[in-house]
Amino acid sequence: MKTYSQKTAEISREWWIIDASTMPLGRLSVIIADKIMGKSKVTFTPHNDNGDFVVVTNAKDIKVTGNKMTDKHYYRHSGYPGNLKDLTLEEVIEKNPALVIEQAVAGMIPKNKLQAERLKRLKVFPGAEHAHTAQQPKEIK
Repeated sequence: MKTYSQKTAEISREWWIIDASTMPLGRLSVIIADKIMGKSKVTFTPHNDNGDFVVVTNAKDIKVTGNKMTDKHYYRHSGYPGNLKDLTLEEVIEKNPALVIEQAVAGMIPKNKLQAERLKRLKVFPGAEHAHTAQQPKEIK
């Protein structure tokens, strides 16, 4: 038996849609990362980017367990002394709910040259409406 290695010309991408209000953030991110990397395909090849597109709806209605809404913090720093900014998960969801899912998925995919292209295939929308109905995405249950 020979090991199969997928060529870039053989890559076929599908579109998937998932509702963020159906499961907790961690479980949702694992499923999204799996689809974006293409690990659920039998043709998975680590050095080729053969993942699918994922559309996430209802990002503002995301679920978390425990006290994460008030205890989980998102930090950013401008590089200047004393300029560390932090927001709680609740505040980030109010301002930009897509950021929460994007950062959770980014933390679950490998940090290599393929990461940026993989993250471009993640489309997050705060409400139930999305702009990718023409692609006829399949629903992830």
